[in-house]
Amino acid sequence: MSRVFEGFRALGLFTGPVPHVVRVHRRHQQAYVLTAVGPRLHSYSVNKLAIVSISNALPEDISCLAANRMLAFAAYGSKIATIARGKEVVHTYDGHSGEVHLLLPLGDHLVSVDRDNILVVWDVQTEEEYLRLEPDPQVFGISAVMHPSTYMNKVLLGSRQGPLQLWNLKTGKLLFTFKGWASEVTCLQQAPAVDVVGVGLQSGSVFLHNIKVDETLMKFHQDWGPVTCISFRTDGPAVMATGSSLGHIALWDLHDRKLLAQMRDTHAAAVAGATFIHNEPLLLTTAGDNAIKVWVFESAGGSPRLLRERCGHSAPPTSIRHHGQDGFNILSAGQDGTLQSFSVVHDRFNKSLGRGSINKKKSKKKGLKLDTMKLPPICAFASETARQSDWDGIVSCHRGFVSVSTWSFLRGSMGSHRLEPEGMKRDRTDPTTATAVTVSPCGNFAIIGLSSGHVNVYNLQSGLPRGSFGSPTAHGGPVRAVALDLLGQMAVSVGGDLALRVWGFKSRALLHETLLPAAPGGAILHRDSGLLAVWCDDLSVLVFDVEIKKIVRVLNGHGAQITDATFSPDGRWLLTASMDRSVRTWDLPSGCLVDVLAVSSPVVSLSMSPTGDYLATALSDHLGIYLWSNRSMYTHVSLRPLPADYEPKTEALPGGASHGGDVAVREDEVFGDDGGDEAMVSEFHSPEQLSESLVTLSSVPESRWKNLLSLDVIRKRNKPKEPPRAPEKAPFFLPTTPGLTPAFCAPAIADSQAATKVVQLGHLNPKSEFSRSLEEAWESNDFSGPLRELSSLAPGTVESELRALGPAWGGSPVLLAAFLRSALHGLRSRGNFQLLQAQLALFLKLHLRELSEHEEVVGELAQVSAAHEDTWAEVQHLMLHTLCVLGYTRSALF
Repeated sequence: MSRVFEGFRALGLFTGPVPHVVRVHRRHQQAYVLTAVGPRLHSYSVNKLAIVSISNALPEDISCLAANRMLAFAAYGSKIATIARGKEVVHTYDGHSGEVHLLLPLGDHLVSVDRDNILVVWDVQTEEEYLRLEPDPQVFGISAVMHPSTYMNKVLLGSRQGPLQLWNLKTGKLLFTFKGWASEVTCLQQAPAVDVVGVGLQSGSVFLHNIKVDETLMKFHQDWGPVTCISFRTDGPAVMATGSSLGHIALWDLHDRKLLAQMRDTHAAAVAGATFIHNEPLLLTTAGDNAIKVWVFESAGGSPRLLRERCGHSAPPTSIRHHGQDGFNILSAGQDGTLQSFSVVHDRFNKSLGRGSINKKKSKKKGLKLDTMKLPPICAFASETARQSDWDGIVSCHRGFVSVSTWSFLRGSMGSHRLEPEGMKRDRTDPTTATAVTVSPCGNFAIIGLSSGHVNVYNLQSGLPRGSFGSPTAHGGPVRAVALDLLGQMAVSVGGDLALRVWGFKSRALLHETLLPAAPGGAILHRDSGLLAVWCDDLSVLVFDVEIKKIVRVLNGHGAQITDATFSPDGRWLLTASMDRSVRTWDLPSGCLVDVLAVSSPVVSLSMSPTGDYLATALSDHLGIYLWSNRSMYTHVSLRPLPADYEPKTEALPGGASHGGDVAVREDEVFGDDGGDEAMVSEFHSPEQLSESLVTLSSVPESRWKNLLSLDVIRKRNKPKEPPRAPEKAPFFLPTTPGLTPAFCAPAIADSQAATKVVQLGHLNPKSEFSRSLEEAWESNDFSGPLRELSSLAPGTVESELRALGPAWGGSPVLLAAFLRSALHGLRSRGNFQLLQAQLALFLKLHLRELSEHEEVVGELAQVSAAHEDTWAEVQHLMLHTLCVLGYTRSALF
């Protein structure tokens, strides 16, 4: 378990292949859509598609959803959970042996069907089984379930063999069997008309069947494969929508019994659900491509247009980078070919920059899905915000293509320039491809590395070439990485020929060359510090200083191919990701491994925010981007060097439960159970005093010692202008002892027999606890107790206690000598230095004349003066030396 990073949230995850559920809030008159994202339930408002709630993680991924007016039901594995208020699990139903794949709320009961063809009716509140049916799966394998409107206690079941059955769940009896249409029933949906049910089949046919008279009213057929969902429009026009496994949606006119419109390529995956919002011209669709879309019908007979959507990557991302210095936006390139921006603030700031195309104008005419000139997925990209309001600020390389595309973040679209070498434009048979890219800090230039070894420079405003490095090539092999320093003076290129070369950006001349011990896989530059991290095929990471042109660190420890790396904003940490499913944090000043973050899947890309508060990671088989908060930003984290082969427990992914049986564990279980590593990674507790030879300052607040010599001035300033007025009725109070932690005084025991009228002067000046502790210390020669007690008192109480030590206030010369002896003990131990100095100064201010009148006290005073002189002379020498060095450093000219 990582000590530095803690799971925060997941970005870019909206829905999955599980069909959604739409629920209408009667009081708010607003529709909400519930979607399953892994083991969590997401709730969105339909009017803005804004996230409303995210449920707690279930032990497994959700396989089926259902909801009634108050509760949501989610099936995971063989169990079912009831989720209240969209967040917490209030009931759990455990009675199935197979995976539950169908759910149907029915009043106060819940109907569930598993893969073993067992139907169970549950009491929602008591979690008890009400009815269990076990049909023969070879005769009637249940594939769909619905409740016909106005049919009390009845459910309609569809089968894989084709027939339908109507059951009375109250009596547990079969009422009627419908013959069917010799094809598996994939979905059942109640039509707006009573007794009419829409039946979708595996063959692509859709039937409107009257179950009261067992008569088929209409038949439709789609050529796109099985019918995945059915929905009926309820705001006026008689329209039915059917989804397909290819991502298309068909709209059928029920009056004319014909196809009304086709919504092709609505989703990039099979349509999981399509629902018409009640009494509104809105159609909500979801699919396994991680997209929620709302379509609006503006005319009765036309196709709908896209009104709003929430979408992420439909395939796992390949590269992520933070855009801008505020750390609010993360650019992500995915295997689906799109470039998207995700906001860490709110999902409404997300934007999709689209998919690259060779000819943007032709792509607009054909449509994005029908574009035959679309570019392959992005393999590398770079961005800069310096001139993004003037021209394109994002440059990307595409897998297997030599041309490099530009993008505009503000417009959210692909740019107009295609950066490509002149010779490559004429020779289309050349297999050269673009492999690396970077943008200058000023935002004017792009440096592109090719597989042929060329490194070219382009102007982003005009798209024209501005020279190249090397003659004729910069490297003898493919270019793995290019970088440019903060001032735009030196460019760095890393090639497959094992060479790391530093070039003058303006002169294009070679300044330095370093041979690498193994083939490089990539590199990243921290511009503020000038450190370049290069990861190689021998699983090592080399840190190269661009200023002194030397390799300053060699880091080893990964057990598989290194995929990406990133620096912390201050350049102190280097984080590397590997196919061994770990993210390792290296402390560059010491060159030690200080933290390991282990996850369930390999991390293919990672990026540290410019503010240092979050780490973003992209995993090989996950669609989202996972954020990890940096604990060191808000709490103290003790980092100790770890061995290179240290293997921590797997961390649960933020926003969802870990996969493959990995569960989150407490930190003490990870770092406290292993006997060999306990001393190395245990929390360090600093002692009160590191060494007796060092002067240690007190940790008490300054207000406890800084104003000890100015208490009379403070009293004079706080003196009331008018005399205090006695209250009409004095409040009841209990006497307490003075101090920072007041305690109640013990009541005096009345003794009528011992009462006397003789005044005893000793009772007028009773000794305090501090005075008695000084007397005890004088006899035992242990003066640590009085100093500890005095340090816990308030400033006003400290003055009263020290003043009471004098003979004029009920004290004695012995008490004065005892305090000086305790001060001598404190000076020799060198603890609580500034606090003891203030207390000693106040003591001398109060009793300077009395000290000179008693010979037994003068000797103690001389010893205190000598000890103080020795201690202060050493401290003063060190402070003056430090001030001299700092003054010289500030004024020196280099």
